[in-house]
Amino acid sequence: KEQELYAKFMCYCKTSGGELDASVEAAEQKIEATEAALKGSTERKAQTEADLKEHQSSRAEAEDTMATATALREKAASEFSQEEADLKTNIAALAKAVDALEKGAAGAFLQTTAANLVRSFAMEKANLPDSTRQELLS
Repeated sequence: KEQELYAKFMCYCKTSGGELDASVEAAEQKIEATEAALKGSTERKAQTEADLKEHQSSRAEAEDTMATATALREKAASEFSQEEADLKTNIAALAKAVDALEKGAAGAFLQTTAANLVRSFAMEKANLPDSTRQELLS
């Protein structure tokens, strides 16, 4: 029985050596492929992290730019609202002045606040020749 087991073992050793060598070689190739894949993944990760930092920086810059633009738009809107209110007030005063002049109540009109607004507009904001401005204020 020992001889039989010995023969079986020897047969196994002779035939399995080739399979074992092939298995070791395949494992070594798989190790090399895995190492190459790991290296590639590590490089992709580093590139992705660099891209992330760059995009975060770009996003922060864009947010700053948007905040600046929003502040400028708000300032312009405020200035526009103020100018619009002044112009509407001046238009209303001029309309009252025209109505008073058409009715022939020029003397009474000169005593109103609308007349004061017209004078103020003529002095400060209107683009009038000096002679017209003087005529209007006299």
